[in-house]
Amino acid sequence: MNELELVEKLRKMAGGGRSRGVIRGIGDDCALFRPKPAEDLLLKTDQLIEAVHFPKTMRPEIVGQRALGRALSDIAAAGADPRCCLVALALPKSRADQWILAFFRGLLALAKRTGTVLAGGDISHAGAIHCSVMVVGVVARGKALTRAGARPGDQLCVSGRLGKRWDQGIEPRLALGRKLAGKATACIDLSDGLSLDLYRLCKASRVAARVDRVPIARGATLDRALHGGEDYELLFTLPARFKPLTGTMRIGTIVPGPAGTVWFEGKILPPRGYDHFK
Repeated sequence: MNELELVEKLRKMAGGGRSRGVIRGIGDDCALFRPKPAEDLLLKTDQLIEAVHFPKTMRPEIVGQRALGRALSDIAAAGADPRCCLVALALPKSRADQWILAFFRGLLALAKRTGTVLAGGDISHAGAIHCSVMVVGVVARGKALTRAGARPGDQLCVSGRLGKRWDQGIEPRLALGRKLAGKATACIDLSDGLSLDLYRLCKASRVAARVDRVPIARGATLDRALHGGEDYELLFTLPARFKPLTGTMRIGTIVPGPAGTVWFEGKILPPRGYDHFK
């Protein structure tokens, strides 16, 4: 297929790219999105790069699913509802037609389940596969969750076990994020490891934390659960008066102390999660 034929094929796969506030979608120079007056917009972009985020041998359907899932996980952490996405994909010419279609099948399957319209993007060639996904989300005005609201005495909770395999699909915790809006005081998605992402939450909130337990996924080690990343669970804080939501686990408490300090098993836990530039 040439580029025009490929774009038309993707437009049909995406169902035309209109709805959920998308007025004009695939086929125009720009997508047109119309939010409601009482909504705040959330804009999130995330990259997926061959040999950095995934191996060359990973199935394209999984790559596509993870490309969108990573960005949706951040939308979930804001307590928001995804509406549409833009996808920029570059890859070698030798891996074009069938790889691209399989990639978008994986991406669009997750988009359909989460109500995320593929509104447009760009396709080009490169020496290795590089994908950038931008998601537009909405939340009631003034109600978005951030990293900056945790206070001493809050419960520290997580949405699932940590240290999971990183070569599988991502299930963004969107429904939970929406339930946390109005209850949680702070929230972050666990993409770079508990130790690093909890440090970030505490730093933004100007508090410290004490971790009492770490829920470990089957087959994982404590070290991976603490520092491995790629879990895409939600880490959040709740006032003491609230019970943890069904399916979530309390793992500790927000405490007074130097901003960003985390204690675990009587020692300071260093933020050793994934860092692209270490």
